[in-house]
Amino acid sequence: MSLETEILDLWHRHEDADLSVETATADDADTLDAFLDALETGEVRAAEQRDGDWEAVEWVKRGVLLNFALRGTERREYGGVAYHDVLPLRDTADLLERGTRNTPDGTVLRRGAHVGEDCILMSPAFVNVGAHVGDGTLVDSCDTVGSCAQIGADVKLGANTLVGGVLEPVEDAPVVVEDGVSLGAGCRVTSGFVVGEDAVVGENTLLTPRIPVYDLVEDEVLYGELPPERRAFTRYVESSVGDHDLFDGGAYKPAVVAMDLEAETLDATQREEVLRS
Repeated sequence: MSLETEILDLWHRHEDADLSVETATADDADTLDAFLDALETGEVRAAEQRDGDWEAVEWVKRGVLLNFALRGTERREYGGVAYHDVLPLRDTADLLERGTRNTPDGTVLRRGAHVGEDCILMSPAFVNVGAHVGDGTLVDSCDTVGSCAQIGADVKLGANTLVGGVLEPVEDAPVVVEDGVSLGAGCRVTSGFVVGEDAVVGENTLLTPRIPVYDLVEDEVLYGELPPERRAFTRYVESSVGDHDLFDGGAYKPAVVAMDLEAETLDATQREEVLRS
């Protein structure tokens, strides 16, 4: 029986009220542990690209949810501090052999998080269950990578960046940051937004499907995605609220402007690669 089949069997039993924290067996727990192991090795992922579009892998997201539904909260310890959770933290013994660095005092990897080779994780940072962080990626100080978020290879997440997850509904694809992206400090990427390959995003930019992306390269307005190889930043545009005279001088709403990458932008990004060595 495949891991997918086993997870779906647990899911159906749980939905039929035949399986709970109280009735789960040791074999059921072994299935959940094997699933978390597969997430950590990258054998399974919560989303995959099909015909150019990112789609959720529903059975994987169900497996993540089952790890909350079928486990009780336990008292645990980390660094001499007690905490209470359904999942332990991820074992990081494999990081050294794969050339990945994680600094102490606040770098937290939850069980079921994948971190690739030659990554750098700066404290404090948090990578949640089901997240996938690709090879060579920098997760900087005060960054959060949400549950099931998909971060590509050679990505730079600037300090204080939030990458949301999207665990539920299971059919919705999570946030995706593709290979080679650079997100400036303070960026927020939420609600299943897809940041295209090699894009460079200015600091404090909010990327969410509710905010329009004005792509000046193709002269179109997009929602929920930033095309590859764009330089993006926040601007404010006139809002229809201004028509109601609620504010003197009109009202404005945030928007994202996307332009061609410039040589200066690429040079600055490449210089930062030296810091990862």
